[in-house]
Amino acid sequence: MLSRLGAGPAVGHQGPPGSDCCAGGPLALIAILVPFRHDFPNTDAALALVLVVVAVAANGYRLAAYLAALSAAVWFDFFLTRPYEEFAITRREDIETTVLLLVIGAAVTELAVWARHQHAAASRRAGYLDGINAAAHAVAAGGSTAELIEQVSARLTELLSLRSCEFQYGKAGLGRPARLQKDGRVVTERRTWDVAEGLPDDTDLELLVEYGGVLQGRFLMRPRPQAHPTLEQRLVAIALADQVGASLAGAHPVDI
Repeated sequence: MLSRLGAGPAVGHQGPPGSDCCAGGPLALIAILVPFRHDFPNTDAALALVLVVVAVAANGYRLAAYLAALSAAVWFDFFLTRPYEEFAITRREDIETTVLLLVIGAAVTELAVWARHQHAAASRRAGYLDGINAAAHAVAAGGSTAELIEQVSARLTELLSLRSCEFQYGKAGLGRPARLQKDGRVVTERRTWDVAEGLPDDTDLELLVEYGGVLQGRFLMRPRPQAHPTLEQRLVAIALADQVGASLAGAHPVDI
């Protein structure tokens, strides 16, 4: 019924390409250009090298792109500036071009990394919405409440980095656990917990399940050490619990 609810957002991830490939791309291009280096300005060669750096940076891996930019600048100096086959530059224009290769490579790299992070964040949000929508559709269709609770428990475990997650009917505050509030704050008896420090892992954490102000139960959870769910993840967890509350209210509401 809720095959998509228990699964996290599908964000593909692959490791960065090897450093030999990143450094070898500019060198391979320069090897092609060397026989013709007397026939075109160095700036044209630099533009071609920028294209190689951009191609590597487009993958969004910072280290790989910086290696490509450094490789482009080094081999540009060695093969395409006078004196040839020496790590020395005599003309001011060539120095400026080499520096620009590094600067443009760094700028393109940071833009590509930022774009990759934005894409990953958008994919995560899409996954969160899919989970909430799946739960809402299950409630509307009048599906199995027990199955919904099981699926939401699995999703909460993933979202909040939990060691355990158990649903308890009609309970709230028993054992004086910390509580995940509706606004995403985590509060204990004494203070509001700074989630930037991680969720409290020496005590349980409860998420109340209510509908129309009537308590239905709670998810009693135990976070993993150093769990740092974002506010967005905590709010998604609350939204999923609300769907469980709606399902329970329709099935067998529990009075306080």
